[in-house]
Amino acid sequence: MRVENACTIPFAEPMNPSSLADLRKSIQTLAPEFVEIRRKIHSHPELAFEERRTSDLVAECLAAWGYEVHRGLGTTGLVGTLKKGQGTKALGIRADMDALPIQERTGQDYASTIPGKMHACGHDGHTAILLCAARHLAESVDFNGTLNLIFQPAEENEGGALRMLEDGLFQRFPCDEVYALHNTPGLPVGQIGVSPGPAMASFDRATVTLRGRGAHGAMPHHGIDPMQCAASIVLGLQSIVSREIDALRSAVITVGSIQAGATYNVVPESALIKIGVRTLDPVVRTLVETRIQAFVTAQAQSFGLQSEVVYERMYPVLVNHAAQTARAREAAIRLVGEANVVERSPVMGSEDFAYMLEHRPGAYVRLGNGLGEDGGCMVHNPLYDFNDKALPVGAAFWTHLAQSYLA
Repeated sequence: MRVENACTIPFAEPMNPSSLADLRKSIQTLAPEFVEIRRKIHSHPELAFEERRTSDLVAECLAAWGYEVHRGLGTTGLVGTLKKGQGTKALGIRADMDALPIQERTGQDYASTIPGKMHACGHDGHTAILLCAARHLAESVDFNGTLNLIFQPAEENEGGALRMLEDGLFQRFPCDEVYALHNTPGLPVGQIGVSPGPAMASFDRATVTLRGRGAHGAMPHHGIDPMQCAASIVLGLQSIVSREIDALRSAVITVGSIQAGATYNVVPESALIKIGVRTLDPVVRTLVETRIQAFVTAQAQSFGLQSEVVYERMYPVLVNHAAQTARAREAAIRLVGEANVVERSPVMGSEDFAYMLEHRPGAYVRLGNGLGEDGGCMVHNPLYDFNDKALPVGAAFWTHLAQSYLA
């Protein structure tokens, strides 16, 4: 397996001092080893709270480099702590480890060996990036303070960050600031994206149950049809966004599932509707929740049905803090050049790093994963693969951010 060329990327040179040039060179030298580690993780994907093999690998690496390793946070999460000097500053950097329940179709020789599971979001890359930075920081960088490397389970809709917080993450491992990154297909390798303020949407879900009365399809007047009401709800929900939300304040309501009936000629007794909601503003979030509850109840009553709405608030809005976003931007500019640092618009996807940002100031940045065939396939896709050319960029960024903060 050849990986050397996969790690060679053009860093910007003109405005960087020689120390950054040395950093980039050192990271490029280390990168092939961590490409191999990334591909090993990719071959053995583990879903939320199953990341035992990955956690074992991470713990073994960190311990070998002199980190204190603390396991069991959020079930399979861990923290590697490294202290140098007498400084009181403490920095947290998070990488996620979990995979997705998707059947891989990349055809790579390191493709998933586990049927129905794959790293379709690049968390294998995020883990390898942080490990690469961890080694360089331990072996080659002087700093004055404490570095807490957070390897998190279950980012994909399971709230692993919240579980780690509930297990006392920041009480046991105090962090003055905390950062994370995510690879971004469509952003060229070598570029880093920043987003001040709200950067990713909240995610909530509503489960609607409609109960009517079953009947023969030839005599629907003997029943109370939940399907008619379900259809009305699906269409009418969009009026909440189009007519009740300020057009300049984003909201998305998605009906992802309707489950009712089993055959052609029977009016079903009940219907189940599953709804996803995303917003970028707490006020809008509450308004949408209130209106969905009221709208569904009123529609059910108008059709003579009983209804139940179970509304669950999942991930909060991910809000990047101003000072920490500026710090990340400045570090990125020094590393890759101002032309390669871009401001990204908010996206309506969600990310549970938002929980950590509710407890500590920090920022979530975007790492270019490539365009088109060179890493441009979108995440959560059976053809997606993390672009190994991005690994040394991310590792150098973490190393420079940590060194500059803990100087």
